[in-house]
Amino acid sequence: MSSPKLVGLTGGIGSGKSTVAKIFEILHIPVYYADDRAKWLMNFDQELKSKIQEAFGTDSYDSEGNLNRSYLASTVFSDTEKVAKINSLVHPAVRKDFEIWASHQNAPYVLKEAALIFETGGEKKLDAIINVSSPLKIRISRVLMRDSHRSLDQVNHIIDQQMPDEEKNERADFVIKNTDTKMLIPQVLAIHQKLTP
Repeated sequence: MSSPKLVGLTGGIGSGKSTVAKIFEILHIPVYYADDRAKWLMNFDQELKSKIQEAFGTDSYDSEGNLNRSYLASTVFSDTEKVAKINSLVHPAVRKDFEIWASHQNAPYVLKEAALIFETGGEKKLDAIINVSSPLKIRISRVLMRDSHRSLDQVNHIIDQQMPDEEKNERADFVIKNTDTKMLIPQVLAIHQKLTP
């Protein structure tokens, strides 16, 4: 069994990349959801847990050994140096986990769904990148509708941390335009045909 091509699926918050991932899954393409997996690894990967505790103190986990999200949110995510530090621990763990997972998949290609691929240099380990692109206004209204706990300021802050759509589109191998006027399924099918030998 030859190993599958590794394809990144990215897009800014509210771009609709999860919806696109679901369409690929209907085509029997395995999808690795990097953000969900990162949360799992931060709770269950002993090596990663000890590195996080070493870097941010024992308060990073509660007495049950679960990640202390509120502590990390208050101490880490307001400090760019600490964000860079936690990313430098979590991203390599996710990358390794993804490679192991991908090696067990029987498909022409697999998708790694992640908000930050170009921002973390993750594209170097992938064979191709698909960017889901959507107008900023539409993205913001989608997120505000979906995540009632987020304010407009918080959404704008997340967008500011991500690479601009135009730059992602230039660097990606494929671009899916998720607007109110373009159908997603034909765009996904066209890419699927190109990636399937």
